[in-house]
Amino acid sequence: MVEQVVSSDGTPIAVWRSGAGPPLVLVHGTTADHTRWAPVLPAFEERFTVLAMDRRGRGESGDAGEYAFEREFEDVAAVIDSAGDAVDVLGHSHGGVCALEAALLTENARRLVLYEPPLGFVMAPSHTVQRLEGLVEAGERDEVLTVFFREVVGAPQEQIDMMRSLPAWKARLAAAHTIPREERVNREYVLETERFTDLRVPTLLLEGGDSPEPFREADTALNAALPDCQVVAMPGQRHTAMDTAPDLFTAEVLRFLADR
Repeated sequence: MVEQVVSSDGTPIAVWRSGAGPPLVLVHGTTADHTRWAPVLPAFEERFTVLAMDRRGRGESGDAGEYAFEREFEDVAAVIDSAGDAVDVLGHSHGGVCALEAALLTENARRLVLYEPPLGFVMAPSHTVQRLEGLVEAGERDEVLTVFFREVVGAPQEQIDMMRSLPAWKARLAAAHTIPREERVNREYVLETERFTDLRVPTLLLEGGDSPEPFREADTALNAALPDCQVVAMPGQRHTAMDTAPDLFTAEVLRFLADR
């Protein structure tokens, strides 16, 4: 069932509700929409009321005339506040940064699970962003995704081929035009650790054991800043364990939420 939450700037944010139990908000990363959670959704639905949002500019959500990273933080905070006063949040990649920042805007985030938020440590070179913009203008959406996953995320070709075979690839193609704008703000984002030293929301940082080093550097920096945090590396995984090892991924998320 799809619902609508209105963000602070008036943008409607689509939220797909399923399952039963305490609320769990899912915030997807760059590319795709709420459908990227399909491989792990059944495991979460057994224990939670899942609220999988479409971030602005994709899926059933609206957009604004100009893009600002801060509006995304407000979007996630609005979804959290609409869900209740004790809400767990799982954010992936760009969505992980949005979830982290949203936790500073609401008192209703109970626990955070962040999977490889780039936090300014993982960014596309300026020439790559320009290349992505040119490919968007040329309508080469599949190539936009290929360049992004290969040159920014560091995904091997076999992983890109695997993702291309999944149903969520269609949503990724539809959202390809949002990649350059998100990479531009990723280049500008600076992790100001002092802003998070009083954020006492229990947090799990997930990372792939085979992910590029900058992802681990980001987790190390954030782990040092947060007062209640732990880091777990998933052996043999990279940036999309939801697709490549869904049982492992859900086990780590559910273990953390159950332990707390």
